[in-house]
Amino acid sequence: MERKQEVEDISHDLDKKCRKLASIIEHSKSLIIYSGAGISTAASIPDYRGPNGIWTLLKQGKQCLTSDLSLAEPTLTHMSIAELYKKGYVKRVVSQNCDGLHLRSGLPRSALSELHGNMYIEVCRTCQPRIEYLRLFDVTERTAMRRHKTSRCCHQCRSALHDTIIHFGEKSPFQSPYNWKQASSAANKADVILCLGTSLKVLKKYDCLWVKHKPLSEQPKLVIVNLQWTPKDKHAVLKINGRCDDVMMQLMNLMNIQVPRYDRYNDPLFHLSTPLRPNELDSTTKKLLSLPDGFVKKTHYQLRFKVEKRAT
Repeated sequence: MERKQEVEDISHDLDKKCRKLASIIEHSKSLIIYSGAGISTAASIPDYRGPNGIWTLLKQGKQCLTSDLSLAEPTLTHMSIAELYKKGYVKRVVSQNCDGLHLRSGLPRSALSELHGNMYIEVCRTCQPRIEYLRLFDVTERTAMRRHKTSRCCHQCRSALHDTIIHFGEKSPFQSPYNWKQASSAANKADVILCLGTSLKVLKKYDCLWVKHKPLSEQPKLVIVNLQWTPKDKHAVLKINGRCDDVMMQLMNLMNIQVPRYDRYNDPLFHLSTPLRPNELDSTTKKLLSLPDGFVKKTHYQLRFKVEKRAT
């Protein structure tokens, strides 16, 4: 029971631990982040194993209030991670979340491995290389466990499109989750793994993420930020019992890095999405994300140039 309780470090201890975390990151050469539901709770998205988490309430026989994930926007933690990537501190993010908020924060898809898929992406499994369609709505309306067809078809080959979600109780419908090889490669090169808002009860099962084949002295330092106990706590060089937004705010202040505010006009989802064709308008009843006022869609070249310009 104690392992399920949420515990917060007192202010003095939190400050001390955040300073240690800042030092670890500043001296790191290859930092990767594993993120879980705890980084999205500030966006009013419920977690799973917290006191009011989805699985916790279901086990208690209580009803879970459904939340419209499309109404959520990237949190301070999402924006901080994206900025740390732009500054060169973070090499890759491995996420258990399907809410698409990492992508919407500006984190490049090439730097992101989404273990459980993305609610805004549907794919053609027939075309090679695989064609992906980003949408402005939740594509999982008609999908469920072992039922992944979204009711739309590929614009190239007309094959049925599928969601990318790993539904509860099933394994990935693909050979591996998105960018899984890159995630494994990044873990193998990492000198620090920062876990944010995840119980690690799922991630602990993936040995390649913990490079157990290496001697203990060569394995990356592990830092965990979570309100509850995790099965990896005893292996961590630093465990911070705090809310992700609180920790990241202190961290970014200590590193003298300004956290950019989320700007809907620059949300990559709006610029990279594929609009529904006239014959597809009735394929979903989900509300589409409303475009920002005065929105003008940027080209792929403009987006790439903007990212490259920021990096120089």
